Amino acid sequence: MPVPERLSEAGQDWDFADIARLLAGRLREKPPAYGDLIARPRGDHDLQEGPAEIPDEASAIEAAVLIPIVLHPAGPTVLLTQRATALRNHSGQIAFPGGRVDAVDGSPLIAALREAEEEIGLARERVRIVGYLDAYLTGTGYRVTPVVGLVEPPLELVINPHEVDDAFETPLAFLMDPANHQRHGREWKGRHRTYYAMPHGDRYIWGATAGMIRNLYERLAGRSL
Repeated sequence: MPVPERLSEAGQDWDFADIARLLAGRLREKPPAYGDLIARPRGDHDLQEGPAEIPDEASAIEAAVLIPIVLHPAGPTVLLTQRATALRNHSGQIAFPGGRVDAVDGSPLIAALREAEEEIGLARERVRIVGYLDAYLTGTGYRVTPVVGLVEPPLELVINPHEVDDAFETPLAFLMDPANHQRHGREWKGRHRTYYAMPHGDRYIWGATAGMIRNLYERLAGRSL
């Protein structure tokens, strides 16, 4: 069976290995290096009108997230979390499981898998890593490496209530449809900031999370190499 061309159209005839090959051919094989002059880090600065203030990559805190694509027979979904409302930063926001890369981690990959286990109980042996997206610089001073992995259902999650209020799945077909990639804006630190938003039902996916989803779309569409 030939390798499928659109992951968002996956169904019962799609083979796990075929999907893995498709993604591996479109994603970065290794984590994006600091100071990559060919593919500079992405970020909300990409959307700002006029001269944009790009965060300093060298001084940013290293972080990583896991983008888990769940391969349901009816079609793949993306596993997301809603951060705990009791958290001091970004409380209640939609996010991928992830956090800082600690010294004991040694790599963004290990950090992303560790955080997924700690936040939602997703065992690392259930995740097949297929590649990386471009680094993402946030306005709050983080340089995030998105790690993309495939997960076969059923999911057996254990939510850590200190970090996450909920975990949920959003159809990949919805997230990979550019018609759903809205541009919203708000005032932040005295400036008007523009960002991607992908509202789905009662979930408001926006900011860095939506920006990384947009990067995944561009790579799968062959628009970002």
